[in-house]
Amino acid sequence: MMASIGEFDPLNNIVPATKIEVTVSCRDLLHVDTFSKSDPVVVLYVQGIGTKEWREFGRTEVIDNTLNPNFVRKFFLDFFFEEKQNLRFDVYNVDSRSSNISKFQDFLGQTFCTLGEIIGSTGGRLENSLSGIPGKKLGAIIFTAEELSNCRDIATMQLCANKLDKKDFFGKSDPFLVFYRSNEDGTFTICHKTEVVKNTLNPVWQPFTIPVRALCNGDYDRTVKVDVYDWDRDGSHDFIGEFTTSYRDFSRGQNQFNVYEVLNPKKKGKKKKYINSGTVTLLSFKVESEYTFVDFIRGGTQLNFTVAIDFTASNGDPSQPTSLHYMNPYQMNAYAMALKAVGDIIQDYDSDKLFPAYGFGAKLPPDGKISHAFPLSGDNENPNCVGIEGVLEAYFQSLRTVQLYGPTNFSPVINQVARSAQDVTDGSQYFVLLMITDGVISDMLQTKEAVVNAAALPMSIIIIGVGPAEFDAMEELDGDEVRVSFRGHFAERDIVQFVPFRDYMDRSGNQVLSMARLAKDVLAEIPEQLLGFMKTRGIEPRPALTTSDLPDLHRHI
Repeated sequence: MMASIGEFDPLNNIVPATKIEVTVSCRDLLHVDTFSKSDPVVVLYVQGIGTKEWREFGRTEVIDNTLNPNFVRKFFLDFFFEEKQNLRFDVYNVDSRSSNISKFQDFLGQTFCTLGEIIGSTGGRLENSLSGIPGKKLGAIIFTAEELSNCRDIATMQLCANKLDKKDFFGKSDPFLVFYRSNEDGTFTICHKTEVVKNTLNPVWQPFTIPVRALCNGDYDRTVKVDVYDWDRDGSHDFIGEFTTSYRDFSRGQNQFNVYEVLNPKKKGKKKKYINSGTVTLLSFKVESEYTFVDFIRGGTQLNFTVAIDFTASNGDPSQPTSLHYMNPYQMNAYAMALKAVGDIIQDYDSDKLFPAYGFGAKLPPDGKISHAFPLSGDNENPNCVGIEGVLEAYFQSLRTVQLYGPTNFSPVINQVARSAQDVTDGSQYFVLLMITDGVISDMLQTKEAVVNAAALPMSIIIIGVGPAEFDAMEELDGDEVRVSFRGHFAERDIVQFVPFRDYMDRSGNQVLSMARLAKDVLAEIPEQLLGFMKTRGIEPRPALTTSDLPDLHRHI
């Protein structure tokens, strides 16, 4: 199953899961930093249904210098009434911005609950005490849950302010805005913070984008409260004032009604001559529809799946049990398992079920010429295999006919697929290249260039590393932290997803579950990568196809 789209037939019946937005805040956290308050982050783990192991789902932002954080970043969870969805929330104090949880210096506590418990609590609000450090009071963690409407609009707006109150002794103010959505019970949920504009009483904030459902959950007349603060380094930000509005008011754009008085109730109560603490003006507002992966699939976008397999000598002699390519009559090797796990899912989105499949790093018969993009079918005119089973057959047949050699060059096969993607940039096709390899890339510079070029095309690359090798270079290509670059040019999108196969070898021997996890993880980013390409090119999905509309796509890569 692909991440976050629920189980569905790509063309007929869609059974979307109910999408739940969970907001997190904490109260009275443990004070661990010597010279300041803690810098907390909350990490959510979900428990696998079959394996019962905990796996990280996501994390909030880090909020500096506070024991009472209200986190802006939400968790969006699919809710299945018929499943017990166990959740674990761990709170940490962050001393460095490392993505490695073990490097977070201080554990501040944890709590366990189910998604059903949060939803079923009065008003969708659950408060749990934190535990996990014996003999210490660790404070509380509070969850609020709201079912998201299926409103898909995205609002982009820009605001400025004039004559805000001066709050800093030596300078002016450092203002920022905090937006809150009102809830049905009269409480407010934080939904956006602007950046801080330093040392001014007349700030102009950068334009920002926010889903309409986050601002008002599809209810255009729901109150939106905006607080204006003066930022302080120690986290004790000074309240300047507030105003209320609604999505409907914002949507009218720049006019005299979208100039808001910033009011400070305390000041108003004390000073008879108090007028306001400044004004905030809406400079611009626009709304665009946000399309989903499902919209494009239903509109006929095909996922063209290509496979490339590493045939270098470091894999070992295929006739020996120690080889990563060993053809065991009773059990699939790692290459075959990885290929089948990913291919079985992605083939549902490719109507012709014809998959180009290549090998790289082998000497080919009859003359022993080294190739880094040879068709496993043996037919240079037609590299397509019929279905995933056809790819597996061609793979096993190639093992019997070619000589494993080297080096491990990635760029030729990436460029091969990129040439095909270059011909179809209208949104009708999106290319996914699965590369399975055992080792270190020999042509790293050329591969980076190929990835940077491919990022401008309708294309994603999945790399699965098999065997015991160190795969540090692969992490460099997987641009989650730092975008891949070549000679100063950065890839315009992150299109590479890398996972080591060994992380999915289930100790209990349950290969079905571990391969399902592998497929889920490597495919999780494909929908967003496809949407990212379509959005940057201004491509909208076509109207949903019926079965009779399906194109008969037969292509050569």
